Amino acid sequence: MNNKTESLKEKLRQALSSTARVISDDLGINPKKNIKNCEKQDLIELENLNSKNDFIKARAETDSKALKKKFSNDSIFKRNLPSSSSCKSLYTITEKIRYEKLGSKMLKGIDKNLRDNYIQMINHKRKDQIKSKDDVPVVEAFELYMLKNFHNIKLNPLTSKILNFWEKDFDKSIFDHIEFFKQNLEDQNLYSSKFSQILQEMDIFQSEENEERIDENQEDNQENQSSENNDSEDEDKRDPDKQDETEASLDSDYNIDEYKLDEQLVDTESDEHNSEQVIQKKNLKDLNIEYKIFTSQFDEITKAENLENADEANKLRKTLDQQLIGFQDVITKLANKLQRQLLAKQNRAWEFDLEEGLLDSSKLPRIIMDPYNSLSFKKEKDLDFKDTVVTLLIDNSGSMRGRPITIAAICADILSRTLERCSVKVEILGFTTKNWKGGQSRELWNKNNKPKTPGRLNDLRHIIYKGADTHWRQAKDNLGLMLKEGLLKENIDGEAITWAFNRIKKRKEERKILMVISDGAPVDDSTLSVNSGDFLEKHLKKMVKFIEDKSEIEILAIGIGHDVSRYYKRAIKITDVNELGDVMISQLSSLFDKKAKLH
Repeated sequence: MNNKTESLKEKLRQALSSTARVISDDLGINPKKNIKNCEKQDLIELENLNSKNDFIKARAETDSKALKKKFSNDSIFKRNLPSSSSCKSLYTITEKIRYEKLGSKMLKGIDKNLRDNYIQMINHKRKDQIKSKDDVPVVEAFELYMLKNFHNIKLNPLTSKILNFWEKDFDKSIFDHIEFFKQNLEDQNLYSSKFSQILQEMDIFQSEENEERIDENQEDNQENQSSENNDSEDEDKRDPDKQDETEASLDSDYNIDEYKLDEQLVDTESDEHNSEQVIQKKNLKDLNIEYKIFTSQFDEITKAENLENADEANKLRKTLDQQLIGFQDVITKLANKLQRQLLAKQNRAWEFDLEEGLLDSSKLPRIIMDPYNSLSFKKEKDLDFKDTVVTLLIDNSGSMRGRPITIAAICADILSRTLERCSVKVEILGFTTKNWKGGQSRELWNKNNKPKTPGRLNDLRHIIYKGADTHWRQAKDNLGLMLKEGLLKENIDGEAITWAFNRIKKRKEERKILMVISDGAPVDDSTLSVNSGDFLEKHLKKMVKFIEDKSEIEILAIGIGHDVSRYYKRAIKITDVNELGDVMISQLSSLFDKKAKLH
């Protein structure tokens, strides 16, 4: 091996190490050490780097292993591991897809590396005779199913044929839950426990005969993967056209310089700002480890429009509009007040007496008197508040029933319309539970002989009334759904704030504001009856403190009839729900007065 090739491989090793260090936030990854010989840094082996395919594989496998370190908690993985040996390999694939999908959403470069490698893998699948379902290992078909539905990988004719034998079986159990999994990629416990349950209940795993056959197929599949290069060489011998194509990519024509490794080293260093997000995620995960959840498999994150049909949603919106009539004067006054304040800040602001920029006409006399005066220019100031997103998190508990929830819905409506006019995006979320007395979670707890201190013991319902990128006109009917009879139940604030925080922190806007409207302490009778009385309060305090001290997100709260300052550093109490609108407007206005984080 010549010195140039060895030098380029060393640069690639440094690029991969730098990438892995940024992605996984593992400072122990040392680019100067041979990765192959370092057990702690066992990321990728670079001995075989003879073609473009090897390069693609090296990048993708490094990214995947770093993402596993970053996003996958081993104790959660083992906790939800299916008891059936036949399901374990499929369960492992679901976890790999989860953390790789999170990485793909985080950086476009990761997405490209993983997609390129999977497409390459698909195009090198064996061309053995496939006549029946028995010729296709379920593990192989399941991986293709997950790639198709989660990474949107387009299958070729061969892999489509492989998947076709099993796709109906997978769809029967999984298809209706795909959107749920995509929405809960960041919640490993919720995602993996649900997948574990589904896999164990699948018809294809019910007989012992199937289990034995699948285990054998799993071993075969692993052998096929480990000898991928050998298989592709055998395939090339059978296929003359393929052989020509492969030969064209070997050492004689392969030029490692085309991958511009020096540029890649620079690119990976430029991504290091993501390490702060990694630290936040780890800290958040540590906080949640102390907070026990008996089961999250019955939890629900739903769009508001799924709670009712269109006709009922329209009726509830009309009910809200009727309520708006009585507040019309107040609404107009508040909306105009906020809009004037924000638009006033959008008016041009200038810096004067500069040495360069636009000529300041007010300084013409100065210029006439002294043509060499250099301080006669002006420049428009940058406005910070334009690049802003506001999340409004509304307590949908039973104690909000009546005027409080009506006023909250009205104010959400006002804010959404007004802030959109001022180029500020608004997301509106709600939180409650699916049941009053613990629901399916408590039933499962009863069946399991009522273990002591089970942790949170109710089925959560988190509601998306309006996404940040959804226009008010498209979501206005959803806001009326807050008035839906029977919707308002218990409130578990800590997990709701964690959910809202995870959503807003992924936004690209520079400023992120989280406003919580609640009427007091978190309450869930089912949970508090079998845990300590401050179980939910302690978690809420920890989550709020984390956001206030460890993140750039500005959080404030409005307590209706209750003082919530014991949970939030920035909190306002109102005794009359009629004050809510004015308080929200004034608080938001003050936030735009300065960019510094408020406490």
